Amino acid sequence: MKMTSIQLKKILDSKLNEEQWRTSFNRDKDTYRVEWQDSHQGITITLPNVVAKYEQKGEKAIEELVFHIREALQVMNQTPTLQGKENAVFPVIRSTSFPTQTNAELALIYAEHTAETRIYYALDLGKTYQLIDQGMLEQEGWTEERVKEVASFNLRSLSTNPKHDQVAGNDFYFISTNDGYDASRILNEAFLEEMRLNAKGELAVAVPHQDVLILVDVQNDTGYDILAQMTMKFFAEGRVPITSLSFIYEDNKLEPIFILAKNRPTPNKNTKKDE
Repeated sequence: MKMTSIQLKKILDSKLNEEQWRTSFNRDKDTYRVEWQDSHQGITITLPNVVAKYEQKGEKAIEELVFHIREALQVMNQTPTLQGKENAVFPVIRSTSFPTQTNAELALIYAEHTAETRIYYALDLGKTYQLIDQGMLEQEGWTEERVKEVASFNLRSLSTNPKHDQVAGNDFYFISTNDGYDASRILNEAFLEEMRLNAKGELAVAVPHQDVLILVDVQNDTGYDILAQMTMKFFAEGRVPITSLSFIYEDNKLEPIFILAKNRPTPNKNTKKDE
């Protein structure tokens, strides 16, 4: 029997029953909100999306949701500081549709990356992190340049030991450590360059969601098809989706594959990639 939004609301009510929080249900929009009673800062959840994940993952979907709601609410109630935490600043990848301001209308610190992705900057708080905004910089006396330099330096300290799998004559590599910065490793140019130099064919890269980086040594047309299907699947299932497109890494640049496909002479490749 399929779970309804009302049933899910009751489950969330019981799991988020804290005196300092207020919960509400918007029947028209089918959304559920949890917020701090005093500040009214909070999170709004679209219930049908959670129901869909519940159908796939069962109770685990609700457990993950409740965990992340609790973590996010705790972050909202803290006053984070950058001072003395230089080693806790990291870049995070988001889609270009991601907001550039906080709910309090403070500008988030970000940099352009590709036509599909953007780089934001985060202060690691242990089990979660908070995106860095202009207000934090002014409070700490930091500049955007300093944030970006520190984040870039810290990124290079993250492990890059991908798991390897061979499919239809193509070598697939996956980084999924669940440290919150798996997709961020696409910014490690030394790592990408090493992978490209060791590739037998072309190096394709994908960041379908925050918690995975996919690299493929593409050696035949089937490799592109498998990557496209895999990226779409990961994108649909990810907690923080980024992009369902993949990229070719060439000459220190990332180019979306669907753009390159127009110039490829193989008809099958054009057809598959433009879909």
